[in-house]
Amino acid sequence: MPHLSKPKKRRLNPIWQARLNRFLHNRLGMISLVIFTLVFVICMAVNVIANDKPLLVQYDGDYYFPVLKAYPETTFGGIFETETNYKDPAVQALIGANGYYLMPPIPFADQTPNVELAIPYPAAPNSQNWLGTDDMGRDVLARILYGLRVSLIFGLALTIAGAMIGIVVGAIQGYYGGWVDLAGQRFMEVWGGMPQLFMIIILVSLFSPNITVLFALMLLFGWMGLVGLVRAEFLRARNFDYVRAARNLGVSDSQIMRRHILPNALASSLSQLPFILTANIIALTSLDFLGYGLPPGSASLGELMVQGKNNLDAPWLALSGFFSLTLILSLLIFIGEALRDAFDPRRS
Repeated sequence: MPHLSKPKKRRLNPIWQARLNRFLHNRLGMISLVIFTLVFVICMAVNVIANDKPLLVQYDGDYYFPVLKAYPETTFGGIFETETNYKDPAVQALIGANGYYLMPPIPFADQTPNVELAIPYPAAPNSQNWLGTDDMGRDVLARILYGLRVSLIFGLALTIAGAMIGIVVGAIQGYYGGWVDLAGQRFMEVWGGMPQLFMIIILVSLFSPNITVLFALMLLFGWMGLVGLVRAEFLRARNFDYVRAARNLGVSDSQIMRRHILPNALASSLSQLPFILTANIIALTSLDFLGYGLPPGSASLGELMVQGKNNLDAPWLALSGFFSLTLILSLLIFIGEALRDAFDPRRS
């Protein structure tokens, strides 16, 4: 019987392995990455952490999951066909008489007011609202978690979309050079010289509040961050011997750009992504603070900052928003610094 050899494991390129090792040995960068990942996971799972609906309801021997599915009140012995209000004492009594329910650690969603408080809003931190309430009685901690989720998802999507456009534009300019590069550089000088924040405010004011329109307008001005880095790498690499050889062998331009030059250009690009994400989160927070960001009422850090400005006698509002934003931006900056050190070409 012939001997079957085990397939060999694919190993990382030695250069990439060295870069990974340098990043893993950067203690501050790794700690920041772990904390950021933990915050990101918590924000993505915020529906099971902060919600006014139970995680689990056991009623008459059956199990229900209100966080995942809406149930009418008649399911639990009520008289209304509308969705169950689990904060209603009558509903709680009905469920308690024939079963039980399990609430999330924070029994408030981003839009849920705490109507049980006997003090005026905004209320200071207490046993029910760990970071207090805003001027509409909504839990500040729940608003922060939901707002961070929106900021992170929006910022990541904008960063990825902008990076893809910037890499394509920079690659085309750098690889072809000549009049293509010249025209691209002149266009970027004009486009990049515009006051981007003011242009976005003007354009956003022409439309009704819409997250899709806001994303498109921010992407319109936010794709240029990586163009210069990618262009420089392609300008440098297009005259290398292996690129000339591939071109002489009849390999198409798209394959040369994608398989032979782009992997090297990605090294410098990856190290800039945390800084671009930081800029996008700051831009979204600024627009929310000015009233040109997410639709009114949406949970966001900018809206929390506005409440802090309008309620100076409630310092927990401004401090909560400030420290939440500071934490996220600091983590991203530390991660970006670690990536920049790891991908430093002078250490390759």
